[in-house]
Amino acid sequence: MFYTTDDIVVVVDIVGTLVFAISGALAAGEKRFDLMGVAIIAFVTAVGGGTIRDLLIGSHPVGWMQSYHYVVITIIGVLLVFFLHKQLQRFRTSFFLFDAIGLGTFAIAGMEKALSYNINPGYAILCGMISGCFGGLIRDVLCNEIPLIFRKEVYALPALAGASAYLGLDYLGVIPEVSFPITIVLVILFRVFAVRYNWQLPQIRMD
Repeated sequence: MFYTTDDIVVVVDIVGTLVFAISGALAAGEKRFDLMGVAIIAFVTAVGGGTIRDLLIGSHPVGWMQSYHYVVITIIGVLLVFFLHKQLQRFRTSFFLFDAIGLGTFAIAGMEKALSYNINPGYAILCGMISGCFGGLIRDVLCNEIPLIFRKEVYALPALAGASAYLGLDYLGVIPEVSFPITIVLVILFRVFAVRYNWQLPQIRMD
């Protein structure tokens, strides 16, 4: 069976939406939010980055307003956390696993959408980073946490690296069916190794 690039983007978008919804629901659950609060945090985590990207590239209405599947997927994510939160806790540490998966999938899907709107490749890479990082940023702000993107640990850089790698593979003629999974895994592994080995970017010393 032949799959088009659009088919792959849709699948990646669905996966990213679900894992970010789970990440947001888990974060809100740990803050003891009620069910409505959990659902709101899950939703803004899942669609926040894509919404900002769509506004920047001129995609109107924004993606989640063109289909109910974002709402449905968010509800599924919230229900999974509600009924299976103990089981889900075994597969991640401080939302790390789901956040890393969401970062990788949204970074690549976001950049691909920006390219489809004829955005300059350099800015398309930034759009990929925004798609991958800003949902988590909104989640952390609403949960009264310092956003991961602003902390010492490397977070935005894996998204930029993965988006850049995808663009490079595209220029080399690698088909999306191959480049999508490769670059998504690259982002996830970059993030995992950054946390595992405490990779950090230089800091400005103010003392």
